[in-house]
Amino acid sequence: MTNFIVAEKITKTFKKGNVEVTPLKDLDLTVEQGKFVSLMGPSGSGKTTLLNCIAGIDTITSGRLIVNDVEINKLSRSALTKWRAHNLGYIFQLYHLVPVLTAYENVELPLFLHKITRQERRQRVATALELVGLSDRADHFPRQLSGGQEQRVAIARALVANPPLLVADEPTGDLDKESALQILDLLRRLCDEHGKTILMVTHDAEAAAKADEQIHLNKGQLVTA
Repeated sequence: MTNFIVAEKITKTFKKGNVEVTPLKDLDLTVEQGKFVSLMGPSGSGKTTLLNCIAGIDTITSGRLIVNDVEINKLSRSALTKWRAHNLGYIFQLYHLVPVLTAYENVELPLFLHKITRQERRQRVATALELVGLSDRADHFPRQLSGGQEQRVAIARALVANPPLLVADEPTGDLDKESALQILDLLRRLCDEHGKTILMVTHDAEAAAKADEQIHLNKGQLVTA
């Protein structure tokens, strides 16, 4: 298997008032292509910081971070924006759907960063909504959907540009148990049937168990479970 994510001695520090905070310290990590990996650990352990660094939303202070054969910590801001558009789908806990847009329009949004025809946009949105089982809800607004349906729209939006990497920050944290299981089964299927590499932050041991591998962090470093 090819390593899709390689983090070598990555450290992240920032100032909080007069105090220097280090959420990640000399962390080494490899994630194989096409694997579903969960990140666990107590609050403040560095999980979301690590997720955001791998997603190119945050930047590391030192070390090397290679994702899909690109050392993303060396990219300029504009190059990083372009890289994210083609390589990354981000799934949030609270969906972050635009309330005045339909499910179709919310899913379509990322495609405006790509130079494709209107017809191709239509086809990709239809395919993404079909994958998450919401073809019949395309014209519904977020307020007309259940929480589980909103999260599936958010997953379709993350998928629509066909990125190789999906990152999810507590994607089931705001859902009831039945909806959470449906979302986890969907993520599992996206990994198994569509070859997506998935990195998921969760506090839920049952959710983490759906992944191929569970990685535990504490105080910015990997720990043995």
